Amino acid sequence: MNIGPLEIGLIALVILLLFGARRLPDLARSIGRSITEFKKGVKDEPSEKKEIEDEDKKPRSPQK
Repeated sequence: MNIGPLEIGLIALVILLLFGARRLPDLARSIGRSITEFKKGVKDEPSEKKEIEDEDKKPRSPQK
């Protein structure tokens, strides 16, 4: 299932009709920021996992 130039153009036209030309730059900017944040989150995951493992190893006082 390949997506050709005709299909991409059709998708772009539908997006343009749904969101309007004025909102497209804001939409693209928002998508770009979301992708950047997602990549940062994936990149930082190993350090957070290590912190959680370190917290699990600490002795805890008994709960009352």
